[in-house]
Amino acid sequence: MSDFCSTYCRYCTRSRVVGHGAVLPVRERLDRAIDYIRRTRSVRDVLVSGGDPLTIGDEKLEWVLRNLRAIPHVEMVRIGTKVPAVLPQRITRELVKMLRRYHPLWMSLHFTHPSECTPESTRACEMLADGGIPLGSQTVLLKGINDDVDTMKSLMHRLISMRVKPYYLFQCDPISGSAHFRTPVQRGLEIIRGLRGFTSGYAVPTYVIDAPGGGGKVPLMPDYVTGREGESLILRNYEGRYFSYPDADEPECGAKVYQ
Repeated sequence: MSDFCSTYCRYCTRSRVVGHGAVLPVRERLDRAIDYIRRTRSVRDVLVSGGDPLTIGDEKLEWVLRNLRAIPHVEMVRIGTKVPAVLPQRITRELVKMLRRYHPLWMSLHFTHPSECTPESTRACEMLADGGIPLGSQTVLLKGINDDVDTMKSLMHRLISMRVKPYYLFQCDPISGSAHFRTPVQRGLEIIRGLRGFTSGYAVPTYVIDAPGGGGKVPLMPDYVTGREGESLILRNYEGRYFSYPDADEPECGAKVYQ
């Protein structure tokens, strides 16, 4: 919607385009975007992002949501924001009351460290959750900030207590000027291995790389399938113990499978 944020992250994948004042939430540009969505029936999921859409006023944000909700083939709308972490006073009862009118509405938040989970941020998230908005956090793996199991586990536990589902753990993108934040991919896999089985599944995010060149999000997992033994898979669990699992036979092409 705009290129304005409530804070500017050095590691942001859009850092080259935000904060310059070149992208404004003017009606003509928004009209063109909404008209494109209206004409493109394959669009079922719309992400309202930027910049940060919660940095604009309630009235203009509602205009966008109302127009999107009037399009029959738009099944869900998402808002991407870091406001609850860095500007929680922006989350007001008036804002939540307005957002409730446009369900199903989802919100992707951005928390990177347990220190961001302040009482004010907690209240902001609870207000949004009370408004029926599912909340998910997209965390970036940052060297020296959250690249150890204890810090990451503490963050995930704090988010769960704030009614925010840990959604993605992003490998830090190779953004110019952010090399000091980047960790080896193996470090991210070690963190996932230190979470899976050692806390509830709801507290384990999906570790992903946003593939360069528009390749989309590629999920990464520790290698829990170690091989085969006859018709069985050999699995290694979070404790390093091995188990044999009888794999189902694949049905022949065209064959019917009855329960």
